[in-house]
Amino acid sequence: MKKAFLQLHVAVFLAGFTAILGKLIGLGEGMLVWWRILLTVVVLAGWMFFTNKLKRVRGKDFLKIAGVGLIIALHWILFYGSIKYSTISVALVCFSATGFFTALLEPLILNKKISVVELFFGLLSIAGIYIIFDFHPQFKQGIVFGILAAVGSALFPIFNKKLLLRFEPTTLTLYELGGGLLLLTTLLPFYHQYFPASYYLPSTSDWLWLLILSVLCTVVMFILQLNALKKISAFTSNLSFNLEPLYGIIMAFLFFNEGEMLRKEFFIGLALIVLAVLLQMYMVWRASTKQNNIAVEPGIHSSEI
Repeated sequence: MKKAFLQLHVAVFLAGFTAILGKLIGLGEGMLVWWRILLTVVVLAGWMFFTNKLKRVRGKDFLKIAGVGLIIALHWILFYGSIKYSTISVALVCFSATGFFTALLEPLILNKKISVVELFFGLLSIAGIYIIFDFHPQFKQGIVFGILAAVGSALFPIFNKKLLLRFEPTTLTLYELGGGLLLLTTLLPFYHQYFPASYYLPSTSDWLWLLILSVLCTVVMFILQLNALKKISAFTSNLSFNLEPLYGIIMAFLFFNEGEMLRKEFFIGLALIVLAVLLQMYMVWRASTKQNNIAVEPGIHSSEI
């Protein structure tokens, strides 16, 4: 059990570290994501081939899976664009609006009842973002990108739920990223007309960071999470991943001294968002204990990739 908890928190740390790597990589957000997905697909496909886990899917299913993969790709482009056009901390704060959009969009798409409590926690995060936006107008474009990235982050698990009932998580991830890569390749030229890329091939240092991003922070992180889920419930896993933005912000303060660049209003907004996350974690934990302490069955409900 201790090993599983260690694997889980290493996975959360690696997920938070992706934002740091987005700052270190000199490529524009479009090409950064294209190279990340390409390298991830190659490494993941190789690992699945040598472990005899590589499976085929039907062409009709692949089209649906590829559509969800495109949501992942667009989410990443918007997220890394938010970092490029503002700061890591601002991008991660905007990313925390995912809860609000999930509470709003999931009931609309899946015909479920809107949770007033979840909507309240989401609005608390939105209030924090508004405070930051109001006092940091120089980050306007980055904040817009970050909020749109949060929409993508909310849509992905909603559409992914039904697919996870039919496909094994590793297989689904491979085909989502592979399909997303194909669709992204056709769309990038149009994106670059409005947001031109400074260059298309990674520099020497970019290659190093891209390999770390693709291998450690995507494939290894995903495998660690799957291994942890053999001993730990999905409930505990999802709860732990709520800390991902906080880990990333702390690392941004340590590595890039971003705390010195931001006004006190940023920290007021951040405090509201942290409060929303903590309250949400508490409510989920309390609901879990009320159900005779029965944890959620192991399985991935949303892919933190």
